[in-house]
Amino acid sequence: MASLRKIARRSFLFGSLALAGGVAFGWWKYKTPYPNPLRPETGATLNAYVMIDEGGVTLVAPRAEMGQGIHTTLAALVAEEMDLELAAVKVIHGPASAAYFNAGALEEGAPFLPIDESWLASTVRDAMHVPGKFLGLQITGGSSSVIDAFDKMRLAGAAARAALVQAASGRLGVAAAELKTESGAVIAPDGTRLTYADLAVEAAGLALDQAPLPKPREAWRILGKSQPRVDMVAKVTGTAQFTADLRLPGMVFATARTNPGLGAGVKSFDDKAALAVPGVSHVVPIPGGLAVVASSTWAAFKGAEALVVDWEPAPYPDSAGVTEALKAAFDGEADSRNRDEGDVEAALTGELFEAEYSAPYLAHATMEPMTAAALVKDGALTVWSGNQLPTQILAVGAQITGLPQEAIEVETLLMGGGFGRRAEMDIVTQVVTLAKALEGRPVLLTWTREEDMTHDMYRPAALGRVRAKLEAGRVLAFDAGTVSSSVVAGFAGRMGYSVPGPDATIVQGLADQPYVFANHRVTGYRAPDMLPVGNWRSVGNSQNVFFGETAMDELAALAGSDPLSFRLDHLDHAPSRLVLETVAEMADWGAPRPGRALGVGFCIAFGVPSAQVIEVEMVEGRVRMTGAWAAVDVGLALDPSILEAQVTGAMIYGLSAAIRGEITVKGGAVEQATFWDYEPLRMPQIPPMQVRVLETMPRIRGIGEPGTPPAAPALGNAIFALTGQRLREMPFGRTFDFA
Repeated sequence: MASLRKIARRSFLFGSLALAGGVAFGWWKYKTPYPNPLRPETGATLNAYVMIDEGGVTLVAPRAEMGQGIHTTLAALVAEEMDLELAAVKVIHGPASAAYFNAGALEEGAPFLPIDESWLASTVRDAMHVPGKFLGLQITGGSSSVIDAFDKMRLAGAAARAALVQAASGRLGVAAAELKTESGAVIAPDGTRLTYADLAVEAAGLALDQAPLPKPREAWRILGKSQPRVDMVAKVTGTAQFTADLRLPGMVFATARTNPGLGAGVKSFDDKAALAVPGVSHVVPIPGGLAVVASSTWAAFKGAEALVVDWEPAPYPDSAGVTEALKAAFDGEADSRNRDEGDVEAALTGELFEAEYSAPYLAHATMEPMTAAALVKDGALTVWSGNQLPTQILAVGAQITGLPQEAIEVETLLMGGGFGRRAEMDIVTQVVTLAKALEGRPVLLTWTREEDMTHDMYRPAALGRVRAKLEAGRVLAFDAGTVSSSVVAGFAGRMGYSVPGPDATIVQGLADQPYVFANHRVTGYRAPDMLPVGNWRSVGNSQNVFFGETAMDELAALAGSDPLSFRLDHLDHAPSRLVLETVAEMADWGAPRPGRALGVGFCIAFGVPSAQVIEVEMVEGRVRMTGAWAAVDVGLALDPSILEAQVTGAMIYGLSAAIRGEITVKGGAVEQATFWDYEPLRMPQIPPMQVRVLETMPRIRGIGEPGTPPAAPALGNAIFALTGQRLREMPFGRTFDFA
């Protein structure tokens, strides 16, 4: 943290990567780089990502570390190009700056199937980087960090190395081609060693004639191999700093008590009992409710419990009304129909398959509750927060305080999970409001678990309907409709943007799947806004893959076909076929397993083909999972161990949601408040898991989200194979007990 406060300034040093500030696409303004936001007090910055001082090389990471391992992979990309050992690279999170815009985050919005590698599809995907550049959003999400970083970070490292070599060449009078780099030094033919730290200031003043080419894959020493996590020692020893660990001179502590009716406010309140709690000093109105300020977080919690508040009513229906609103939306105008092949209506005659599926609201339920800190002092604002969108904090801070963004600093700390939740600005808005009211004193705002669970931006509740026609054991026609509130409209609206046109996330996971049907239609319907909804891990894929893959399993059963063979019969996309064949081999699909049964789920999510198999058995009338296998294809595996960990975690996240995940509303309030009534899988319930990572896709992809969607249908299909009972609604815990 201290290092970041020294190097992040609003005056700029233009480093040696200026010529390489963007992809060579578009017009001159797009290719013009953002200014380098770094100015170290000691040493030098060679570009917006690489700093060198007496302590060695520091990577200024543009993306947040929330447990997904991205800081390790980013450091490896730079270390590889600079001929450093991974352990020699220190990693800090970069300041809030448009220079760290995420160009890969918008690729998912290109209107093409993920298997479409045509010139037009590739050109449009590249074109999505243009609005990414102009928006300047420094966002971590959408499984886009590696997509965005793969070229940028290698180029940053390669450019830094080239500038250091050029500086050494000038000092030694030796041609750059005769110099080599190794272990943080430039080495001359006669053995003279000049350390990177010694050359850094000279190198920072140089401009390269051309961008150096990154190393070819065959020259990699670090990339492509599993590496020790750079954050592991600190997390294991308890020295890693999360926002809740922050302590500053004069700091006060606060918690929020916000209207259970999300989006509604306060009619009146009585704070006498709260102010009587020892240690409580203030009760401050904040957006949606009240904050209690005290000498400790525990005192703030007790003070919040003592508040007497008359709340405004909730602006949305209870759970039964939500379901009715979803069903009614099916009768309204379609939001999208971006897949309509053949003549579905003509083919849907005679005996048809028809089914309706449902998925509830879901909370993000991160391990770390929402926490943020802020200080307004001497005409400046500093915000400390584990967050996925630091540039938006600049905008929010400026709006609340009236300060220019140049007077605002954001320090992004480690996060105990994000899953899309920490791209939201609700707690940031509250803590900046508090800091303004308590000017001159830093304030740490910590939500209780109950506040966190009941005041989320939830995964939307959704319904899916499928009609299909089988002919000669194959799907002749497949007509799918899905309905939910709009995640894009909700999230963008909270950021102050209006997004015209349909919301692709409503049909995500249905309209973009690679199955080949002669007649194929997918329609999305937009339900009205009810509970606030946001980006939940894998977004629309999380419910729609359950709808589609359960329907595929039901159709396989009607056709008298093996479920896995049935899927392969409708796929001609080689990587998709390969992940299915691979996971079948891993699980020994087709082998006798008395008392047990397998289920399969498949999808392409965020450009990654992913297939999973779950094995189940019955123990004293309860379902127990006894095995889980997954195969994914990311195109290029930079760190196999991180990829495997992410797929494993994503499967557990998806299985937890499938079995027990459910947010319900009664009397305008969310009923689930803690992990007791919104319970994830416990360690003894998690089956042995195996993951295999393939590399046949043509482009590198991220993996944080693709492992979640196939888990629910794989489990539901396994339960059907074991019991003969089909599960069409989640959570499955409504129907079965689980051992």
